[in-house]
Amino acid sequence: MLLYLTDFLARWDNAFFVFHYLTLRAILGVLTALVIAFLVGPAMIRRLTNYKIGQTVRDDGPKSHLSKAGTPTMGGALILVAVTVATLLWADISNRYIWLVLTVTLLFGAIGLLDDYRKLVLQDPKGLPARYKYLLQSLVGAVAALVLYLGVRLPAETALLIPYFKDVSLQLGPGFVLLAYFVIVGSSNAVNLTDGLDGLAVLPIVMVAGALGIFAYASGHADFANYLKIPHLAGSGELVVFCGALVGAGLGFLWFNTYPAQVFMGDVGALALGAALGLVAVVVRQELVLFIMGGLFVMETLSVVIQVASFKLTGRRVFRMAPLHHHFELKGWPEPRVIVRFWIVTFILVLIGLASLKIR
Repeated sequence: MLLYLTDFLARWDNAFFVFHYLTLRAILGVLTALVIAFLVGPAMIRRLTNYKIGQTVRDDGPKSHLSKAGTPTMGGALILVAVTVATLLWADISNRYIWLVLTVTLLFGAIGLLDDYRKLVLQDPKGLPARYKYLLQSLVGAVAALVLYLGVRLPAETALLIPYFKDVSLQLGPGFVLLAYFVIVGSSNAVNLTDGLDGLAVLPIVMVAGALGIFAYASGHADFANYLKIPHLAGSGELVVFCGALVGAGLGFLWFNTYPAQVFMGDVGALALGAALGLVAVVVRQELVLFIMGGLFVMETLSVVIQVASFKLTGRRVFRMAPLHHHFELKGWPEPRVIVRFWIVTFILVLIGLASLKIR
């Protein structure tokens, strides 16, 4: 939005043309979202506390979590507000990718909000029934995938890139819609499963979002894309502003969510941010790289799948408790140790994913 204002002001002073640089607007997106989170966070926490919208704790979980009962939840709304405002201020609002990513993020946030509302306000322990939640996620994810497919202009936009191999890709054709759907919905649910400890999910989200912003910037720049041997996707570079806003909002939220947390993200944040990461990865054609960089989310999801499958088939559990972070807690790891070690794992995986830009 401010891009149009700076264009107008540039008629009198060429210095305002500096705002055309994506890197500057991405940095401003980070700072704007961070400031919004810092300013809005305390008031939002007080409001959630006054309304007694607090976390419920599983009886069969780690005993150390019992003290978390009543901690304000649905704080993910803070992230969504900061991301939306910062993106609208600094991104090119005529860009189709910006509107698609923002719309999908907010719709998944609305699904999470409905689930949180039923659990925390209406005191329904089941929240939004799983079949309805998945149906709504599937509807939004499928429509987003179809919108992308109908807007395809180049064959590269529907090709599955194989990281670390030069000029190796698989042309998907209409199969792109199915892949995009699974990445968006799968990423949303994977992040939601990971969001179980103070700050555990949000910093990996920040790291992966920052890395995806680098991929978006490179894909949207013809010279960089040609040099790195990745598809040049016109307009995708603008997503670096969205990713920057997500980084800033995530760090701002972590200020309040770090151990011991003053507020929890809730489904309103986890479902939305997971879907956002998945959709950005689809747009910049880096689904497999997302699988690598988001390896923590993958491991957490697989631990649940393995646990459920093993118990149903053999009556035995593979892990002491799923998702995986609870397994390590029950092994005796203090919560901060689990969190920081999982952050370190994500940092390593993000570096491995970024290395795919050059290792081909």
